[in-house]
Amino acid sequence: MLNPEIKDIFLKAQKTGWVMEPEAKRLMALAGIPVPAFSWVKTESGALKAARNMGYPVAAKVVSPEILHKTEVGGVALGIKNDAQLSQVFSRFSTMPGFEGILVEEMVSGTELILGAKIDDQFGPVILLGIGGTGVEVYGDTALRMAPLGEKDVVAMFDSLKGAALLKGHRGTPPMNLSALMRLMLDFSALVMACAEHIESIDLNPVKCTPEKCVAADARILLPQAEK
Repeated sequence: MLNPEIKDIFLKAQKTGWVMEPEAKRLMALAGIPVPAFSWVKTESGALKAARNMGYPVAAKVVSPEILHKTEVGGVALGIKNDAQLSQVFSRFSTMPGFEGILVEEMVSGTELILGAKIDDQFGPVILLGIGGTGVEVYGDTALRMAPLGEKDVVAMFDSLKGAALLKGHRGTPPMNLSALMRLMLDFSALVMACAEHIESIDLNPVKCTPEKCVAADARILLPQAEK
């Protein structure tokens, strides 16, 4: 069952047909999926205050119902080191179509993965795990399973990846926190099952994993065509 806050997020997103990133991140947090510390701000002074509270460096992303693919329009800035740089970024983003503020977010590092879900017409909810995150189309290293996932399914997905060694530690590099990744994937599976009728797809890309934790650094949720 979805709680009222998650239902409200889906309801408000019907106008655009997709959930903007600040709300998608809030939805993930409500579902127990780790996300970076973030703040959705609509003024330059608010952005500077948020960044100072988080501590530089920070990332910034444009928020607009007219911009689904932020990287394609230069709507993402990483490694912002100070107020002056953030002010420049805010000024540039504010000229973009449909501007509704910016997402100021803590910088996170780690090995990049992609975790996604799609509602297949024949099979229902299907979940994908891939190595590479933003480079997944280059590497083509993915594993698919029908939802819901159990622990054995997640382990099988880990083991079927060509880059499985990257998860478990390779040539002196420490292994990722596979327990944290397991928990994230099981919680993601539960969320997908609960909201299957409200979504077309969900992409967490990238998910960044370290020996300590795994965090969904970006989130995109598309609604079914009928709900647009």
